[in-house]
Amino acid sequence: MKQTLGNPSANSSFNTTEDLNNELVRLRAYELYEERGREDGHDVEDWLQAESEMTEEQPASSPIKSIAA
Repeated sequence: MKQTLGNPSANSSFNTTEDLNNELVRLRAYELYEERGREDGHDVEDWLQAESEMTEEQPASSPIKSIAA
């Protein structure tokens, strides 16, 4: 059987949660950049802050936690 690693439709469920999380972090980091007045040179700081915000929010909205409660 031939593997289709290069075909995105064949691997549509591969890393979807991770891809979604990265997209949300990217969007939040861009918001932070805009809030700063589009001042360059803080991309890593913005990314780390966005990641931090996402991890702070994640446990409260985790479906596993709400089911177990």
